[in-house]
Amino acid sequence: MMMISSNARPLFVALCASLQLTDAFTLSTNSPLSSSSIAAPRRSNTKLYNIFDAVGDILSGPKLEAEDALPYHPPFCDELSICDDGVRTFALKERPLSFTGEDFDIVEITNNNEEDFVRVRGAMLHLPGKDKMRMASSSSGENLVTMDRVLIAATPSYDLYRSDGIKIGWIEKKLISFMDTFDVYMEGKGGFGVTGLFKPTPAYRIEGDFLDRNFSFKNEEGKVVARANMDSWIQIDMMNHYQVQVAEGMDACLVLACVCCIDEEFDEEHQERKKKREEE
Repeated sequence: MMMISSNARPLFVALCASLQLTDAFTLSTNSPLSSSSIAAPRRSNTKLYNIFDAVGDILSGPKLEAEDALPYHPPFCDELSICDDGVRTFALKERPLSFTGEDFDIVEITNNNEEDFVRVRGAMLHLPGKDKMRMASSSSGENLVTMDRVLIAATPSYDLYRSDGIKIGWIEKKLISFMDTFDVYMEGKGGFGVTGLFKPTPAYRIEGDFLDRNFSFKNEEGKVVARANMDSWIQIDMMNHYQVQVAEGMDACLVLACVCCIDEEFDEEHQERKKKREEE
């Protein structure tokens, strides 16, 4: 299914607001189209440069803040998970040729160079609706995170396991919400229920524009500690690309695992809707 991003919609609005266009706005007399009846612009050309900052803020959202304390210990990987030297940026690429349809290659692009980071592979054999993905280090091949879809659940959910099989928590789509929302809960924190009314506060809440796959991770304090954005204007379900930013102190492996789970969930929803339309 072809999906076209609507990220371009705010661009013209932001442009007009930043430049403060009026009826008196005209071309410079240096333009090839100028004439004696065309006046010079009243405002400084620095507005043209500032527009890019304004548009960037609209598209990227609020500034990332450092995660002071993870809700679990240790992180998924001592070597890869945490960075104490600023924001890291990753490119998450869904493999177009895959036997499982759940394979991703992830590289770090913080320094403008593609450095292999981790890879995610889906299980070859599993029950229908029982997806399982494993994240492994690209360099050592060590298994880091297992994302295991819950077969019977009121809302789409994936359990998150360490390499030793210990369950750290789970990510689930919020059942009752004004907008699409995913919550990440920690194992053993107490609470029960499927609506969220009797559950503990999620360790992380993931909100945003899921139609265009642009969303942010907020911790319990409301700090934005990570965000993911589609990495191109046109996306196809079987080969989505994301750019993921992770704040200082945040577990990159957890963030990337959640992005993979969210991508798979919406891909399946799209396929279900497509199937229903074909049957009608």
